[in-house]
Amino acid sequence: MIVVAGGLLAVLVWLCWLTGKPVVIPPIPADEAQRLEALVPDGAREGNRLTVYTGLAGMFDTMVADIESARHHVHLEFFKFEDDDAGRRVGDAMAGVAARGGEARLLYDDLLCCRWRGLYRSMEVRGVQTLGYGPVRWPLPRKADYYRNHRKLVVVDGRVAYLGGFNIADRYLKGLDWGCWRDTMVRIEGPAVLALQRVFAADWRYAGGRLLDGERYFPPVTPAGTTPVRVIASGPIGEGPSIMHFTTTLLDRAERYAWFESPYFIPPDEVRQAMLRAARRGVDVRVLLPPRGDRGETTQWASKSYLAEMMAAGVGFGLYRPGYLHSKMVVCDDRVGMVGSCNIDPRSYLLCQEVAAVVEDAGFASGLRAVFLADEAQSLRIDPADWARRPLGQKANERLSRLVASYL
Repeated sequence: MIVVAGGLLAVLVWLCWLTGKPVVIPPIPADEAQRLEALVPDGAREGNRLTVYTGLAGMFDTMVADIESARHHVHLEFFKFEDDDAGRRVGDAMAGVAARGGEARLLYDDLLCCRWRGLYRSMEVRGVQTLGYGPVRWPLPRKADYYRNHRKLVVVDGRVAYLGGFNIADRYLKGLDWGCWRDTMVRIEGPAVLALQRVFAADWRYAGGRLLDGERYFPPVTPAGTTPVRVIASGPIGEGPSIMHFTTTLLDRAERYAWFESPYFIPPDEVRQAMLRAARRGVDVRVLLPPRGDRGETTQWASKSYLAEMMAAGVGFGLYRPGYLHSKMVVCDDRVGMVGSCNIDPRSYLLCQEVAAVVEDAGFASGLRAVFLADEAQSLRIDPADWARRPLGQKANERLSRLVASYL
């Protein structure tokens, strides 16, 4: 009995260590990082043209057409790249680039995509280079194995890029059996594309590929518009929780409103406190969420456990009725907007590799404001008084789920 209890305690201690505070790990050697930094210094890139997509079918067709038009290279990095009609169509487009003598690379999360390796092998036979990011060392994973690559991005010839919440899978295009799939993606033309190329190059190198540098991958890019874009790459393998820090700073500087869309709402304490501070000083803080989730009931109960406290401070919540809201978007004060892959939860902010485009531009922010209001018009507002009268059983489920919220 003592041996069993000791074994269970050891496993518990190991799990707490594995899922605890992340240790920031340099993704590539310092000299290689400096070479990429010299090619694309940190900071906002001026002169871009952005297109925001909320209708994914049109975005997907445009993205595939961009891939098919590649003259030198196409780089894709996705948390999930599934073996279905969508995955095979993109795979065919990448294979076409390789058949014409170009370079096609796919970087996928090794753990989440293990079931689709047959598709990747067939793509490799056709000339596409593929790598899995972060293979897990079984039977005892390392701490770094808990850090997954949740980024979604595409770079074509260093001149066009995409990022946002969309993975390569049929359900993103066709929806679920209970509703549509609502996501947000951004297409970028201009110098900011090279900042996303830098993210891909570092991730590709970390996954075991060669360093992609030089003018072939970082060509001179002429301005395509007037919009400034700052790319933030966040994660324990690299820059640490930079998207979380940006979010809290945005909330602390907000003057009129800060509106969020996220499929999950399990805010780490830093973000939770920033939202509460903003709401208590009169900032209009709102969050749109899906009515149902895709991680099981525990995640939904944990998310709901935060609502009473937040609404008491003045934060507003809405449930998107047409279907699953997977969008990761922030707009603040008609001056700044952010679109990327990061959810409002500890896994995204602290444990996953994420990427976001931050745009300080009134026109872009106005567009995201319109997107939010259109989504809100189709959402059910949660009334604080009604919420306070929810059943005791639901409150108990919320409290219990809150205990493991940081691991979800």
